[in-house]
Amino acid sequence: MARTDRLESMPPQAETSTARRRLRAFRFPVLLIALFGVMAAIAGVNQLVSPVPIIALPVGIGLAIAAVACYRWLCRTVELRPSVPELEKADRRSHLRRGALLGSGLFTALMLLIAMFGGWEDVSWGSFGGFLGTAGMMASVAVVEELLFRGVLFRIMEERTGTVIALVVSTLLFGATHLVNVNATLWGTLSIALTGGVMTTAAYVATRSLWLPIGLHFAWNFTHAGIFGVMLSGSDVAPHGLLNVTLSGPSALTGGTFGPEASLLALLVCLVPTVLLLRRAVRAGQIRRRSYRTKLSA
Repeated sequence: MARTDRLESMPPQAETSTARRRLRAFRFPVLLIALFGVMAAIAGVNQLVSPVPIIALPVGIGLAIAAVACYRWLCRTVELRPSVPELEKADRRSHLRRGALLGSGLFTALMLLIAMFGGWEDVSWGSFGGFLGTAGMMASVAVVEELLFRGVLFRIMEERTGTVIALVVSTLLFGATHLVNVNATLWGTLSIALTGGVMTTAAYVATRSLWLPIGLHFAWNFTHAGIFGVMLSGSDVAPHGLLNVTLSGPSALTGGTFGPEASLLALLVCLVPTVLLLRRAVRAGQIRRRSYRTKLSA
């Protein structure tokens, strides 16, 4: 009875504070569900506007900005964090630029290697409008996926399990989400986990900033679909890029129906930057060990 009296006499600000602390205790599922919802909404809007490139570009960019704003708001409201260092504005331009250069360079190198081994069957001009529309769509996709998988899933798991376990689990889940694609294969999903998942996580661990993996993820996907116009991650939607490159040959070379990300060459191309990023993280003391303490303030 005394406890009930204390709760009834509790001032409104204290009640709000208590409710927010309770919400923070469930921050992991709340943030996951919220970001999954944002990702689904972005996918739906992109599908609606994709036939009109002049609309798809600004809408995609607007969705990317909205996703970042939503993530910041969730971090402050649900996690009670006064700041969001992984989205520090001071690092934004330099990390986005470096990530974009790395992502576009890596995928271009992959396509040139496939061409050297005879994997290009035909090349023709595509659509400049499709090129622009793809840029908007890939901007929103890259942003929301990095916020979800690196910003929420990996970051919070790492606090309790350490860097290594969080990296393995988050990248496998990242790959598994591509199983829903029509032309998905088990090898393709594993390959995209080992290439895109590990590499972007390594970029986050090395810098503790989401901007580098966002730039890397965007440029890889955009160069993939927006420039070369090849199949992306087993999707059944034909990409509309600046070029239309038709690949032929063994799946080990071209990736088959999944696309070049399932090529063995993709593993080789992504291996070097991934190792360098992880090496940088180790030298900078960014690899964190498993925590055996469980406390709400973590």
